[in-house]
Amino acid sequence: MKLCVLMGSPRSQGNTAALTQEFLHQWEALGEESRVISLYSCRIQPCLGCMACQECMDGLGCVQQDDFSAIFQEMSGADLILLATPIYAWYCTAPMKALLDRTVYAGNKNYGSQKGPALLAGRYAASLTTCGYPPEKGADLWEEGLKRMCRHSKMNYLGMFCCRDLGRNVPFMDEEKRQGVRAFARTLHSALEVTQHERIT
Repeated sequence: MKLCVLMGSPRSQGNTAALTQEFLHQWEALGEESRVISLYSCRIQPCLGCMACQECMDGLGCVQQDDFSAIFQEMSGADLILLATPIYAWYCTAPMKALLDRTVYAGNKNYGSQKGPALLAGRYAASLTTCGYPPEKGADLWEEGLKRMCRHSKMNYLGMFCCRDLGRNVPFMDEEKRQGVRAFARTLHSALEVTQHERIT
């Protein structure tokens, strides 16, 4: 099963990166492949709202020439899309938001002269998240937005693993977080195994 990780943190050694590394260690221990895309290293322009993409039924159709198309190709080729982001102002970081805006429009042909496909239909999505508030107050809006995006895009949402950062004077990573995120990876893997078995039978 192929995993596509969209890394939305600007810090390669930050809290979100630490969680992601533990997740990847477990994922790879299960014998699966992964691809990590650092969104801060990509050029992702904000959506222009021009609606040109809505007249293209067999592809993205976006008029902007940046890294969006290549990232979307990785997403569409994955069994699981993992959105890893710290919470800034109660939502994901700017490059991830730009990517999701483009994905929702170019990836769903709902607004043009004719109705078309949802290009990520059937894909699975989950999130790794860090925030400064308790998760139920810091990451709740992000998770609700992600759930709605998945419903709109005919994707399957599998859940979120969120850890709170208590500040610079308190070490972030500990054994509880390490075991928790590894268990999350195993849970997602098991869920995907069940769906693949159901498709075969």
